[in-house]
Amino acid sequence: MSLLLAFSTALLFSLGTYLLLQRRLSRLIVGLGLMGHGANLLLLLSGGRRGVAPFIGATKGERVADPMPQALALTAIVISFGVTAFLLALAFRSWQLTGDDLVEDDVEDRRIAGALAALADEEVADIEAMAAAGADAEAGGPALGEEDGP
Repeated sequence: MSLLLAFSTALLFSLGTYLLLQRRLSRLIVGLGLMGHGANLLLLLSGGRRGVAPFIGATKGERVADPMPQALALTAIVISFGVTAFLLALAFRSWQLTGDDLVEDDVEDRRIAGALAALADEEVADIEAMAAAGADAEAGGPALGEEDGP
């Protein structure tokens, strides 16, 4: 039984991760829900074997259940409900504005990525020029900063 629950937890986490990497908000919300369910299952698996309720006088020498994983799972359920409600509101607003739930690249992000790529190209060109100048100096050619002339 434990192996089946562990496999189910791994499946929920892997499907949730796959859906979180998609560009559609609806898939992102479902993926987050699957990961939340996987986390709840993992918390309940960490509780170990079942035991009797932890009430005073009800144990009679038997193993007492650990209430902490159940409390953490309940907290995770409440938090995931709040996050899901917030994401649904954001998705609805995005759908109202664009008519689609596809998340587009931001224009500013594209501009910054282009500027960083151009800067990286300039640095590579500078390194290649310095390497070529150093090779010329070692070969007996003009050193860096010297001018050709009489």
